[in-house]
Amino acid sequence: PTSGKAFVCGFDVLKERDKVRKSIGMVFQEPALDSYLTGRENLEFHGMMYGLSRKKAKERTKEALKIVELEEFSDKLVQTYSGGMKRRLEIARALIHQPKVLFLDEPTLGLDAQTRRRIWEYIKKLNKERGVTIILTTHYMEEADFLSDRVAIIDFGKIVALDIPENLKNVLGGDVISIEVENPENAKNIFEKLPWVKKLTQENGNFYLQVEKGEEKIPLLMKIDEKEAGFKIKSINLRKPTLEDVFYILPEKQ
Repeated sequence: PTSGKAFVCGFDVLKERDKVRKSIGMVFQEPALDSYLTGRENLEFHGMMYGLSRKKAKERTKEALKIVELEEFSDKLVQTYSGGMKRRLEIARALIHQPKVLFLDEPTLGLDAQTRRRIWEYIKKLNKERGVTIILTTHYMEEADFLSDRVAIIDFGKIVALDIPENLKNVLGGDVISIEVENPENAKNIFEKLPWVKKLTQENGNFYLQVEKGEEKIPLLMKIDEKEAGFKIKSINLRKPTLEDVFYILPEKQ
């Protein structure tokens, strides 16, 4: 740490580094598997690097492969694996020494929606059934919302919010009206003058209006005279705040 002290599972990260390393597992953003070994060989080698006996490494490998459902492919070379299979194998490898804390750096980056959902289920299972504490970094707000008991939002290297997902969304309050328009500059001038808009955010031609009782405000928006206002509404949608809204709006409030 830059100052103070830091502990993992009760171990000082500076004075008890070996104990800290044995307590944690890590899945990096970039693949770190040996493509010329089989899935089983990757795990057994990693286990022995952590000081496990050959027998214990084989036992742990069998167990880890079962957790991520790769038993059928365990004796195939990793270079034949799909992206999702490699990710699952990396999670299995991080579990081989049975860590109490698992760090996942964007574990589903670049994966298709179906594979991503499958990885989510493995992560949930590890936390709920095996009691593994998981610290996960992600740019997918849906992923953070689905997986996390607590979410920290980091802006320019500083934590600007830390709470359970529901509390973070409730901070914004009310509803969010998203509007796609033609001539966004003209629309912005009009939206900024509406007294019931609590917060206005713009992304290209899309506007996000934070309001109370959104169902009552949409008819008011639809009554705006297009010719007089100088813009046209292409689409309009009402929803409750999401973590993505929190991510964009909350740092601006700080």
